[in-house]
Amino acid sequence: MPQPAPSAQVTAAEISRIAGVTRATVSNWRRRHEDFPAPSGGTESSPLYDLESVRAWLASRGHASAASPSEELRTVLRLHAQSGGTSDLLLLVLAAAGRSPEELTDTTRLPDADLAARAQDDAASVAEAVPGADPVRFEADDAAVLRALYACVRDEGGQAALGVLAERELEDSAASGAYRTPAPLADLLARLLPGTPDRVLDPACGSGALLAAAARRGARELYGQDTLPVQARRSAVSLTLTAPEATVTVRAGDSLRADAFTDLVADAVLCNPPYGVRDWGHDELAYDPRWAYGVPARAESELAWVQHALAHLSPGGYAALLLPPATAGRASGRRVRAELVRSGALRAVIALPAGASVPLHVGLQVWVLQRPEPGGPERKSVLFVDTATEAPAGAAAGRGGTAVAARTRGASRSAAVDWAGVTARALEAWGTFTADPDTFEGEPGVAHAVGVVDLLDDVVDLTPARLVRASRSEVDPAKLSAEVDATRQDLVKAAKALARTAGREGWSASDAGAREWRTATASDLARGGALTLLRTLPENARGREDGEDREAGPRAVLTGSDITRGSAPTGDPAELRSGTAPVIAAGDVLVRAVASADGPMARVAGEEDAGALLGHQVHLFRPDPARLDAWFLAGFLGAEENIAGASTGSTVLTVAPGRLRVPLLPLEEQRRYGEAFRRVQELRTAAVRATRLAAETARLLAGGLTGGQLLPSPDAAPQGE
Repeated sequence: MPQPAPSAQVTAAEISRIAGVTRATVSNWRRRHEDFPAPSGGTESSPLYDLESVRAWLASRGHASAASPSEELRTVLRLHAQSGGTSDLLLLVLAAAGRSPEELTDTTRLPDADLAARAQDDAASVAEAVPGADPVRFEADDAAVLRALYACVRDEGGQAALGVLAERELEDSAASGAYRTPAPLADLLARLLPGTPDRVLDPACGSGALLAAAARRGARELYGQDTLPVQARRSAVSLTLTAPEATVTVRAGDSLRADAFTDLVADAVLCNPPYGVRDWGHDELAYDPRWAYGVPARAESELAWVQHALAHLSPGGYAALLLPPATAGRASGRRVRAELVRSGALRAVIALPAGASVPLHVGLQVWVLQRPEPGGPERKSVLFVDTATEAPAGAAAGRGGTAVAARTRGASRSAAVDWAGVTARALEAWGTFTADPDTFEGEPGVAHAVGVVDLLDDVVDLTPARLVRASRSEVDPAKLSAEVDATRQDLVKAAKALARTAGREGWSASDAGAREWRTATASDLARGGALTLLRTLPENARGREDGEDREAGPRAVLTGSDITRGSAPTGDPAELRSGTAPVIAAGDVLVRAVASADGPMARVAGEEDAGALLGHQVHLFRPDPARLDAWFLAGFLGAEENIAGASTGSTVLTVAPGRLRVPLLPLEEQRRYGEAFRRVQELRTAAVRATRLAAETARLLAGGLTGGQLLPSPDAAPQGE
């Protein structure tokens, strides 16, 4: 068990998070208060402060900690020198997640020695679930971290506590490049598996996101392996929390060099393997029986993972792997790709937009494979889908007569991935193709089935963008021209609306410099009854919170991406467990849980949002209209400085909702600010719509001209003539 360290030191940024203030406020404290703790380490430009001294100073000034339970756990862990990793604490998360909030609260109130004994018993009761876990022993000196962990599980759920512990152990190890597969992407890969596979393997399972997605779709036997022991342990605990009805088996080790499941025959394989690894075992595995489609070159570790997946499938079983785009076209992989195509093992390649997963600047691909069945049907074609672009207007309705106009117009690529659109395009094309590959008509520019013979050239380039583009000649010129006219007319209307909105005047300069005001944290406002802060409960949570209207059912889910794009709720309710999601009401203020600069952070729920379920990555603030104006609240909660001051993390910035600050103003003045913020939102919406339609009009025109469906006007003359 971690032992107490003599001291822990914190930066000014960490002090701001503990106190729930901005970094500028901390700087002011240092200058204005002589009794502020002196630096105890660091450098002149980056000083460090004794954590306990800082806490004592804050308490003397009446500043209660504004840190979220997960942030508090991070801070307390810094007081303990890690000896032996966090396996013991991972066990405790699993045990604590099975207890009610009331039981966890009672546990945190135990005397230190009794708390340590309770924690030791709890961890021992679930020891078999975590691979490589050593015998656990807690002492009374560990009480601070134990209380923080129990409180984090109680208030934010086991997954939040698990993430903090895994993050801590990854920081302390030499591991790098460990990233979680985004939930919408994991769900897409799981949905690409036909039917309901019972036994699913992920040979590079990481934190278990893909296996969790398979469990949500009915898998009952989950097998995972990961090179990093911390990831294997995290995956074992996470899957046990999210899929308690499934049998979970996770092992640590290199799946290519030391396969832990040599005799396993799985119904399906899901995998997001490491990319670009040259030291994957090429020399020692040269004669491995898994290479039924050819020995992968040293630079083709991804094709080794593809064949590893196929080797573990039962005949007819499916695999879905997330791979870098270079795998589809590198010369060193040509022979293996050719054999995968020739044998019928490769069924589909689906291109994703950039930003779908790390690395965010690269458009990754999903390869769908099926192990050939002896005497099975001949597979004459491979499906290629490019989800990064919309279908060209005027394309033939090759999927059951779907009209072109029914598709969302102008959904161009943006910084935030349109997961609803990406998932719909991929699943619709894949479902139609698997139903009858021989009659699949495809959709020009989006989906195209290419014959095996046509793919087996000297290059065997399997890049979807190149192969679906070849089908653009099927676009009807008359339909394309009509679509261009309709889109252009929409653009003209949007531009006029933008001009009207931008012309409004509802503000003036402050007379004597920037205005200052007293503020309160959202936590303080909630304690005073001015607002209610709601969230979607973690999957392992027990009980209900007072005053929450929760239900599940055939409702849409509002996601963080919906706030970014300004769209109606598009999330899948299947991702939420029954009884865990608040129902959104008109007038609620919705704030994204992950900070980014790719769109607005907050919005006021309208009638179109009412009745939707709250997604996991969204915080809901329900103001008392007699005390807080909703638009006023949304404007200040979503302010860039406010979000920055309430965010924690390095790669991903997570917003702590209770630390967001709101000015204390009379209701009448709030309403004036609220009206100004509402107009700002109208301006932003009009600008986004006009920009989107301008880009879409340009795309349609350029595509039509280069594709031969549109001709320049004979009256058009060069500029200046």
